[in-house]
Amino acid sequence: MTVAHWVVQRALPSARLARARSVPSPRRSDNHHARPEESYLVTVLRGVFAYDRRPALWPARLAPPRALLPRLPIVLGLRLFPRPGGAEALSLTRALAGLSAEARAAFVLCSVHGLPHDAAVDVLEAAGAEDADGAVRDCRAFAADEVGAARTLAVSEEFDACVLQATPTDLLRRRHRTRLALVACLAGLLTGALLLAQLAPDPAPVPTTALPAAASGLRAADLTRAPAGRWDNTARIDFTAWPPRGSRVEDEQLLSRALSTWSRPGSGTRVVTAAATSAAPPLSAPQLLYAGEVDAHAVVLLYDGQRLARYQEDLRSQARTRLDVARVDDADVTTAAAVRLSSKSSGARYLIAPWVAEVQSRDLLRPDVLATALDTTEDGVSEPVPFTAGSEGGCDSRPVLQLRSSARIAERHAFLLAGLGDLSPVHLTFTPLPGHGTPPPRQPREATGPAALVAWSHQACALSDLRDTDTRAVNAWDFAEQDLPDGGGRAVWTCMRESSWRGPGHVAVTLRVAAEGAKAPARPVSRVRSTALCSRFGQHIVAGTVWRSPRGNWYALAAGSRAVTSLTVSGDVTAKTSGRTVAVRAPKRPRFEVSAQLATGDRMQGVMDEK
Repeated sequence: MTVAHWVVQRALPSARLARARSVPSPRRSDNHHARPEESYLVTVLRGVFAYDRRPALWPARLAPPRALLPRLPIVLGLRLFPRPGGAEALSLTRALAGLSAEARAAFVLCSVHGLPHDAAVDVLEAAGAEDADGAVRDCRAFAADEVGAARTLAVSEEFDACVLQATPTDLLRRRHRTRLALVACLAGLLTGALLLAQLAPDPAPVPTTALPAAASGLRAADLTRAPAGRWDNTARIDFTAWPPRGSRVEDEQLLSRALSTWSRPGSGTRVVTAAATSAAPPLSAPQLLYAGEVDAHAVVLLYDGQRLARYQEDLRSQARTRLDVARVDDADVTTAAAVRLSSKSSGARYLIAPWVAEVQSRDLLRPDVLATALDTTEDGVSEPVPFTAGSEGGCDSRPVLQLRSSARIAERHAFLLAGLGDLSPVHLTFTPLPGHGTPPPRQPREATGPAALVAWSHQACALSDLRDTDTRAVNAWDFAEQDLPDGGGRAVWTCMRESSWRGPGHVAVTLRVAAEGAKAPARPVSRVRSTALCSRFGQHIVAGTVWRSPRGNWYALAAGSRAVTSLTVSGDVTAKTSGRTVAVRAPKRPRFEVSAQLATGDRMQGVMDEK
């Protein structure tokens, strides 16, 4: 019966194509000899005969090849099988098994469908029966009573091959097999992915040289431009708020040359990069800050979110070009307030930020002299300003920019910027002396007040050591003061911290003595590189040095910041005192060390004289 289901299923598609025809019902209880649709019966019988015929070399004990194909409807989660019959069905099955396939087909045609002899022969011959007439005679050979009983049984529901029973499969086994199938599929996918990765060719190496702007997809039209009033409507006051300025912001040829030079500098281009700054081309279109003519040069200033790139070309010869690249990440309202556009012997011209309302210049060595105004163009370019630290090495003047922000940014906010050779001038700040007792730490403030200007007048000459060092800001912290013996007057200890755009900071400890004069440079005590001292992450410091009094006596001096509770001096001289300063009489040029006890209970070793 399972074979019968499979044969009928294979015949159904061809039967559906004949829309004007219908499949006859095999169940007829009356004696009406209506002629069924012969084409459908022929298709079914052809499948039966083909199944029964084995290939010439196929073993007789094996089922024919078609038996290997699915012969029942497949439903996931169900098991389908024919309905079992009784003793009569079993007896009929055995009787029919003794007949040939053609004789069994003739039996069905004559007994079940009631076809006459000639019609049955025609159907069998159309289906490919080799001896159709003999098959019909064989089926008629049954005894009259046996054939009648067989016909009655064949048309009953007990022997109906179209009826199937369905039972669920083993639920536990089915779940186990489903999981195994999923695991097998995942394993197959992973194996296939690994094989593809092994067989895939190696990717082409990334070129180390930058592509030109045209090759990398960057065009002058792609440059980003900030609106003119963005700085007045944003909480982020940095280079992203700069609008494009200059007389050549629409010169696409100039902008394209600047982009191409940044992407792949030519052999005639001088490339200058700040410390720890990459000259690699920008990953996306940078922001245009300026494009114009300054001091016989065409200048383009670009910003890619992390770096400034200044392109310069000689107006007399485009072959003479220069590219300066410097880091400016995390710039703010002060460190993004000015950029150097050009340099010559008379000084540097700066492009001033749009939020700066007043531009002035002052000399750090003359704290009692008021700042003077500087002229700027409509595009924000200043008149030449002498470098704060010149290359000649003298210390007669230390001019700096004094800028004041618009009242929309901060009321009465003025600050100092020192030009030390980099694209961005250095922001100067000041931290005053601590109060009495153990007060909370004071924060750096702008170096524009009287005390800050006096402190910086003693530190200004040391700025020459910071020329072209990628310094971002310098803070002068007066961390201790003491009265010197032998009428030496008042002394102030200062920690000058230099912070770079890269992050690490260097510290220089100095001592200024009032008796040495108001304009005398501070005495260097010690220098520490790459340290957290004198920052918000290193709020304590202890230092010591050798000092000779006006009477010619030698002393070991030491001082600590606000949290120091006691000092200990050891070496050629020994002393211990409770307090933040100590002065001990010592032999000529003594060698000693100093340590301190902090209010937190920790001990701290001091930084000592460089000599």
